[in-house]
Amino acid sequence: MKHLIVLTFAILLSSLSAMAQYDFAIGLRTGGTSGLTLKKMNPNSAIEGIVGFWHDGLSVTVLWEKYVPAFDEPGFNWYYGVGGHISFYGDNYDGKGPSWYDHYYDEDDEGMGLGIDGIVGLEYKIPKVPIAFSLDLKPYVEINTGGGVHFSPDPGLGIKVAF
Repeated sequence: MKHLIVLTFAILLSSLSAMAQYDFAIGLRTGGTSGLTLKKMNPNSAIEGIVGFWHDGLSVTVLWEKYVPAFDEPGFNWYYGVGGHISFYGDNYDGKGPSWYDHYYDEDDEGMGLGIDGIVGLEYKIPKVPIAFSLDLKPYVEINTGGGVHFSPDPGLGIKVAF
């Protein structure tokens, strides 16, 4: 009976330690680019997609991210990377947002933008719990169909469910 208890305890511990890392996550990001995030982890890196939504607009961002342990604490990681996005603006987009996010489209404009993105941030995956939090800057430069160029520091706060 003691062997069965020890074996059961060992299996539980190994499954809990495996939960400290994750392969895939889905969540939400708030900030300049707010929306749904999907992340696929690889050893020491990840591919992240963000589908951003706002009043009469939509963006799709894809990022490659490199992960580095932070603070010598389990679950904390710095990450940085690069990627790009495409944005679509409808007729009723009003260009309004936080003061740091003034956009070049006015009311009754519609168009498309292409951009280059960077990202740098800190993520904390709670050990033994399938939840991860992130805080980052995702600066980008975007060129739109109207000929305008836009820069945003695009700060963000995220929460994800990790699988």
